[in-house]
Amino acid sequence: MDKLSKIKKLNAQLLAEMPDLKIGEIPDNLNSQRKLLRALMNVRPPMPLDENFLKLQDEILTAEKLERGVVKISEIPDATKNIKIWQGDITRLEVDAIVNAANSALLGCFIPLHGCIDNAIHSAAGLQLRDACNKISNGNEPTGKAKITPAFNLPCKFVIHTVGPIIYGEKPTPAEENLLASCYESCLKLAVEKNLKSIAFCCISTGEFHFPNKRAAEIAVATVKKFLEQNNLCVVFNVFKNLDAEIYKELLC
Repeated sequence: MDKLSKIKKLNAQLLAEMPDLKIGEIPDNLNSQRKLLRALMNVRPPMPLDENFLKLQDEILTAEKLERGVVKISEIPDATKNIKIWQGDITRLEVDAIVNAANSALLGCFIPLHGCIDNAIHSAAGLQLRDACNKISNGNEPTGKAKITPAFNLPCKFVIHTVGPIIYGEKPTPAEENLLASCYESCLKLAVEKNLKSIAFCCISTGEFHFPNKRAAEIAVATVKKFLEQNNLCVVFNVFKNLDAEIYKELLC
């Protein structure tokens, strides 16, 4: 069975699971059908997972992981002792854990094809990740805390989920800054508790949650440096935008 046939089979099963879902006519080509698959995975609520579905899904996601290319932590140069900066797609990193900037439901992004990191991580990991999150979520996770799940089809071993503060004003309050610091500290403590050796942070709260990029980076770097004074852990600051790359280089290099 070729990739298009596999994807169409998965799409048919997802649509059968969600009969009230209305979609228009989708072109019968690989790109369109693959986008439909991601969109359907994004909106599928937690429910029992079919083993045959997961086998096909995992085959596709594993092949795509290899196509994107896996980045080993040993390939990333140090910015300073035990701290690295890497610009790119966090779902490519082969570290012990990557950090997901989650929403308070902790179930991933339900907006089809949305560009947030939560959507990207869940889409690359597979439906198992939403199921695992559903088992540990209380439905309204507190800001600044962290929980851990397996990573499934990602090259990392685990995903650490943390809910960052949402900024509504022109600049964050001291309380909101403390909550962001707590996100980093909670993830770091959880990584050490689980005997992990490496962790990659995204830029928590700087996207959809509107935390100013420079101030967020300052808090992240200060929190990580303080933690590493007493703990042995390799930390990667994963950035996607050029703006964040320049900010972290200025702070660390």
